[in-house]
Amino acid sequence: MRYYQLREEGTPHLVVETADTLYDLTTARPQLQTFEELLEAATITTDSIDTLVEGLLEDATTRSMDILENGAVAAPISSGEIWAAGVTYQISEEARQAESDTPDMYIDVYESDRPEVFFKATPERTVGPKEAVGIRADSEWDVPEPELGVVLAGEEIVGYTVGNDMSSRSIEGQNPLYLPQAKVYDKCCSIGPGIRSADSIDDPHDLEMWMTISRDGEVLYDDSTNTGKMVRTVEELVECYTSHNAVPDVSILLTGTSLVPDEEFTLEEGDEIEIGLEEIGTLTNTVVEV
Repeated sequence: MRYYQLREEGTPHLVVETADTLYDLTTARPQLQTFEELLEAATITTDSIDTLVEGLLEDATTRSMDILENGAVAAPISSGEIWAAGVTYQISEEARQAESDTPDMYIDVYESDRPEVFFKATPERTVGPKEAVGIRADSEWDVPEPELGVVLAGEEIVGYTVGNDMSSRSIEGQNPLYLPQAKVYDKCCSIGPGIRSADSIDDPHDLEMWMTISRDGEVLYDDSTNTGKMVRTVEELVECYTSHNAVPDVSILLTGTSLVPDEEFTLEEGDEIEIGLEEIGTLTNTVVEV
């Protein structure tokens, strides 16, 4: 099942997509308006979210699938934190070596037992589908980073989403200690369009992922990869993030990128970024300077 948050006027609505139908869960249970509230209800009943929702479908109003394309879909969660992992694919390790004055440290991380996990964003810094992601005005080299996002309820994996870990390669390249400035700023992250439940994904390590970047209608970048190329497992990254850490009730962990534009490329205002993940969805954002 795929879950979406609608941002229609008035009451927020949580909807779920089954094989061929879109159901409005809020019409079945008015107190069920967000994905976070669904997770809370599942905790009380001890059911999985999909099992809980199956019992509500008979009372839920159906909606047109067109609503998923008309700009009414918001970021799938609006609380908690977003963290990210780095250097989990070989091409990411190579790219960060190329941008850095201290390249050996990235080789060490790629081969180390301990992965790189860092704080990425709060809800206030995060945008949803069809909203604008940001590039810093004080940065000269900016790229999107398409990533598989793991949705967590505490330490439990409950779903997957698409994430864009926006990055200033010029700022990070100056000095690794500038990583927070290169990664954490206004509109630095996008997630969505929805959340695919963990129970409905056979293997998160075998999903096709693709990205296109367009400017004035011209495609400047178009490439694809597979999450099977990750040197780390989802479980390994989650364990590193949650261990010795006071994690919030709901959070997202981005798992690294394997799609990196050429060194000559940098994002500009007005560019359109489209990121797709097999079985999960396609996340589209424009670009604005912040």
